[in-house]
Amino acid sequence: MPTIVALHQLTREQKQKIRDAAPDYEFINGKYNELPSGTVAKADILLGWSGAVREEALGEDSQVGWIQVWSAGVDRMPLDELEHREIVLTNASGVHSIPITEHIFSMLLAYARNLHHAVRKQSIKEWDKSGTFHELSGKTAVIVGVGQIGSNTARIAKAFGMRTVGVRRSGKSDPNIDVMYKMDELDQALAEGDFVINILPLTHETKGLYNPARFETMKDGAFFVNVGRGPSVDTEALIEALRSGKLAGAGLDVYEEEPLPSSHPLWEMDNVIMTPHTAGDTIYYTDRVIDIFIENLKAYQEGKPLPRNVIDYEKTY
Repeated sequence: MPTIVALHQLTREQKQKIRDAAPDYEFINGKYNELPSGTVAKADILLGWSGAVREEALGEDSQVGWIQVWSAGVDRMPLDELEHREIVLTNASGVHSIPITEHIFSMLLAYARNLHHAVRKQSIKEWDKSGTFHELSGKTAVIVGVGQIGSNTARIAKAFGMRTVGVRRSGKSDPNIDVMYKMDELDQALAEGDFVINILPLTHETKGLYNPARFETMKDGAFFVNVGRGPSVDTEALIEALRSGKLAGAGLDVYEEEPLPSSHPLWEMDNVIMTPHTAGDTIYYTDRVIDIFIENLKAYQEGKPLPRNVIDYEKTY
């Protein structure tokens, strides 16, 4: 009997949904360190991943043919080994569209209405009405990496009366984007943004993408948001742009080094709003991953190509 091994804690209802979708499969659920030795190696389908399972999942005796990971990013996965073994890899793209979009706008609104300063003053019981108050309406949002999250972000931006500029590799239009650029036109797009929002995955092409020249290209007084990947930003260049006033502020959820060291200068910058890589977190996360997994599982059992979120090893996303 083929086997599905799920490494994340699932509710009874979530387990039953998988069993109902694959009645001819043995289903095993448990944390890796609590499972009998060899359990992962005998899995045909592995639901979940951690560094601890790598040796067993990729060992000579492993029969793993498909791995569904819990994250949208796969930059920390052993992609070369997975490709060599012809293991199908799917991610959780699509799970994050609602929470990350809302997280982006929590940062935009906090900055525009000076809430980050108000919260700091509240903590010391100081009544302080100083500061600059902006509006989103009429401003331009440049969204770099227009996929599901970027399109949803643009849709909400339009509701706030914002102009939307998108950047994506293909340059394909999107109904929520007013102007779309290709990646080789990134500098042109950045120059238009009052708010620049990075949602790009980490690839060889995007590592260090936001360097001193890129920040210099941006509009004076722009607000930069990063909910993509930390290493896409040259942190020293970002800090310099913030200190010089080139950027008015930044909203950061991801960093080159995580956790961010307590001695890092970003902690002390009043024009920076920071969250600890939680933009995609939501109480509905696992339910949405399971829905993606089951849709693919039905196709997998029928010998059909998986319809959702299959990673292209050449593109690394």
